[in-house]
Amino acid sequence: MADMQEVLERQERETRERMRRRAASKRAQRELDEQLGIAVALLEEEIQGRRGSREGRRPNVDRHRHSRGKNLMEDYFIPQSLYSDVHFRGRYRMQPHLFNKIMHDICNYDEYFVQKRNCAGNLGLLPEQKFTAVIRMLAYGSSADQVDEIARMGKSTVLESLVRFCDAVETLYTRDYLRRPTPRDLQRLLQKVESRGFPGMIGSIDCMHWQWKNCPTAWQGDYGNRKGQKSIILEAVASFDTWIWHAFFGVAGSQNDLNVLGQSPVFNDVLRGEAPNITYEINNTIYQNGYYLADGIYPRWTTFVKTIPHPRSHKQNFFARYQEGYRKDVERCFGILQARWAIIRGAARLFDEEVLRSIMMTCIILHNMIVEDEYDYDADEVYEPNPMDTALTRIYEKPVGPNGEPVQHEPLVRDSSFMPRMIDRYTEM
Repeated sequence: MADMQEVLERQERETRERMRRRAASKRAQRELDEQLGIAVALLEEEIQGRRGSREGRRPNVDRHRHSRGKNLMEDYFIPQSLYSDVHFRGRYRMQPHLFNKIMHDICNYDEYFVQKRNCAGNLGLLPEQKFTAVIRMLAYGSSADQVDEIARMGKSTVLESLVRFCDAVETLYTRDYLRRPTPRDLQRLLQKVESRGFPGMIGSIDCMHWQWKNCPTAWQGDYGNRKGQKSIILEAVASFDTWIWHAFFGVAGSQNDLNVLGQSPVFNDVLRGEAPNITYEINNTIYQNGYYLADGIYPRWTTFVKTIPHPRSHKQNFFARYQEGYRKDVERCFGILQARWAIIRGAARLFDEEVLRSIMMTCIILHNMIVEDEYDYDADEVYEPNPMDTALTRIYEKPVGPNGEPVQHEPLVRDSSFMPRMIDRYTEM
């Protein structure tokens, strides 16, 4: 009996010990759960005190982009929009149908501009918001922070949209809207200038400076112009309708028009022997090359006709008026380009020269697209009487040989075999 009693007491002690341990374990688990809960709460509070996913940053600003996107659509992009096409043209610099065409083309080219959901399943920005931000930066020269108030986009998103937009415009439209004049284009240009008294002229050429505010310190000596400003030079050829047929951008601002001409590809077709023949007659003399109207700094080549700076006679005064008007075709083009895209009128704030080149080319391409869309080529124009009796200017797509067939030129390569031929063409020009 004593042994049985001892066994029962031992079992009871073991049972109490197991219960005590179980209670202690449950109490420790509760304490651990409480500590984990406190740690999670502190972590969530710390995360809310950050910006994005980086430590020490403030939380992202809730810009209410969806409500702003809805308002933007109601303002401009629905059939019964709040603002008319006139307001749209003034603020977007182009007609709505042209804007929609560009937007659809770029959305098909780059999916970045298409609205999609993020990892949390939330819808992103509308394409209209991104394009509005980019156009406002180009048209008004606004900073990314100023555009934030209009499109509800962060600064980094606005700048990325700008770079991607310019890249897409260059890729999609350079071939059509920065092309060399086709024979049909040249025939139209030559007929127009012949009616104005300048047969054989295919445009006017000049240079424009774009100030570079944030030019790197190491480059400021090279990019400083005669006014002490840091700038980059654009060389352009424009016609009567302000269409830009040639654009060469990127030369440092310390150089002059002659230095730019030495680096420009404007006469590459002539040196290759691929330029079309333009035949016209003035004072019983037949000429074979077209020419550009230029100011006095350009050399005395057969491809340039200079303006008369100080007319001394009635006849010179008459020609000076004509030449001054045509010289101002490219100047007028620069004025329209800077008025339409204010980003290139003010000082450039970006640091990358390649981005600035892309922005300039984008503005020129969009300018040509707007000219094609809005210029009335059928409108009648009245000019003063032409003092010269000229024959009709003729143009051929390619030089024609004695057999009546187009001459097939060998490729021009800068080596010992073809260099003399290029030098001969350069000397002739």
